[in-house]
Amino acid sequence: MEKNKLKTLRRSRRRRGLRKRLTGTAECPRLAVFRSSKHIYAQVIDDVTGTTLVAAGSVAAKITSGSNVSAAQEVGKLIAEKAKAAGVVKVAFDRSGFRYHGRIKALADAAREGGLKF
Repeated sequence: MEKNKLKTLRRSRRRRGLRKRLTGTAECPRLAVFRSSKHIYAQVIDDVTGTTLVAAGSVAAKITSGSNVSAAQEVGKLIAEKAKAAGVVKVAFDRSGFRYHGRIKALADAAREGGLKF
């Protein structure tokens, strides 16, 4: 099997395991993070109604280099600001099968500093 296919398969298995335990509600929506090779994205999702409450990404924020830790920190601050404006304070963090380090950790820490609790 190709290395990239195997890597994607492993991530999807980890993601399925996480999603069995994580569900976003109106009181505590899910903060889902996606990391591509060039950008990073975050969404606050209410799974009960199936709606995205707030979204932010390094593309929408017009960050010049969206694939580094500083860009992830900016997206984390931006998602925290938008979520607080929408009345969301407590969230469940969904790392989508990505390891909790680097850009994912930077986004989470910046969101916490911005006032989100998880």
